[in-house]
Amino acid sequence: MARAERFRKRPSAHAIRDHFLAWQCRIRQVAMREQGGRPSPGMRPRILDTQRRELAPALTVLLIPKEPEESTAFFRFQVMKTPDPRDVYERALAFLQADFFQEPEAFSDRMVAVLPRDAALAAALLDDGACALEFVQLGQSYRIAAKVRALKSVDPAREAAIWHNRLFNPALPDTVHVLGLQPDWDSARADPEPAGRTSRSV
Repeated sequence: MARAERFRKRPSAHAIRDHFLAWQCRIRQVAMREQGGRPSPGMRPRILDTQRRELAPALTVLLIPKEPEESTAFFRFQVMKTPDPRDVYERALAFLQADFFQEPEAFSDRMVAVLPRDAALAAALLDDGACALEFVQLGQSYRIAAKVRALKSVDPAREAAIWHNRLFNPALPDTVHVLGLQPDWDSARADPEPAGRTSRSV
């Protein structure tokens, strides 16, 4: 083997981000189409604090479109039009099963989590302002450090997250914590890594 082939350059932050978003969209589409929308393991990362102590074995996180207004309006309309939660669920699932997750580039890389107002996990994350997320599913894993902050009421991602969750829990109150998790892609790790990244560096 030539020397250059033995050395592998670490994928760029952009490559890992794009790889992660494509993977997330793929597993979410499968969850919608084959699992009735139930979150799969790769949608529920393990949460560690900045000292690498486990805060939660799993936390469901959402992907939010970069421009969420149209889908948020659809979700709000579905929740408000009928008191039948089964009807809301079926209409929402049909929407999410179609092409919602078809284009990874349409999604923000900032993930969002919705937690009850009195959740100890929310308090711990907001106190630290940072955490690590460990995603694992079907032979693919990522370890991602992220900054944590509460999303303000004017943030479209907050409304998107609340109305998305109300598709499955129409009684969700406005008083929940909606946390934004902004990854540090420079330090993120993927295993396996995105392919095709070799280097001549020694």
